[in-house]
Amino acid sequence: MPSPEAICQQIRAALEHAPRINLHCYPIHLHGEDGIVTVDGDAEHIVAKKLALERAAAIPGVDGLVDRLRVIPTRPMGDGAIRDHVRDALLQEPAFATFAITIRAQGQVAPVRPGSGTPCGSIEVAVADGVVTLNGQVPSLSHKRLAGVLAWWVPGSRDVINGLAVEPPQEDTTDEITDAVRLVLDKDPFVRADQIHVRTRDRVVTLEGLVPNTTIREMAAYDAWYVFGVDRVANELQVEA
Repeated sequence: MPSPEAICQQIRAALEHAPRINLHCYPIHLHGEDGIVTVDGDAEHIVAKKLALERAAAIPGVDGLVDRLRVIPTRPMGDGAIRDHVRDALLQEPAFATFAITIRAQGQVAPVRPGSGTPCGSIEVAVADGVVTLNGQVPSLSHKRLAGVLAWWVPGSRDVINGLAVEPPQEDTTDEITDAVRLVLDKDPFVRADQIHVRTRDRVVTLEGLVPNTTIREMAAYDAWYVFGVDRVANELQVEA
């Protein structure tokens, strides 16, 4: 069994050679104990965060990860503003129209909207140091994933801890991940979802099709990266001539 120091050295070597991870500008700190490695620091974006966790988990001797990586926000925002944006996004999303929405701030829970009708569900939003935490109960994995992406779409979000429970429990499958990515692309007003083909294998999502420019190409890929359960995105989208 390699020592914690040796495991961390192997992880650092893997991260130094990983695409889209810049350790010189955005250092990542590692600490290992009893096979559990804590990954801490500021990641440049969601891609760097997920790739770092994937590379760390693949190192022999790593039995588990403690994820403390935070993404540099695209726009600095206070916790209250982030919470308000997430709340409003949930309230405006038709898929959550019948869900009870509450917010937690300073240890107090405040109801925003009671649940009414079917499907039923509840979502509680809390924000601390730019990290959004979602708790509650939803009827499907698609609802859980959509709520997480809506939280990630808020420019000030540094991380999303998606603690939403799915009741009744639902088995996760490749088709479920593919459907969730398609749903998210369809919700993005800047992306033409009908131009993009999505396929998934072993939690790796591949995007294919034609998009109008490189900005949309990157936005579509980020949408897929934000989906809970996606470990990697292969962006094979082509830009129209």
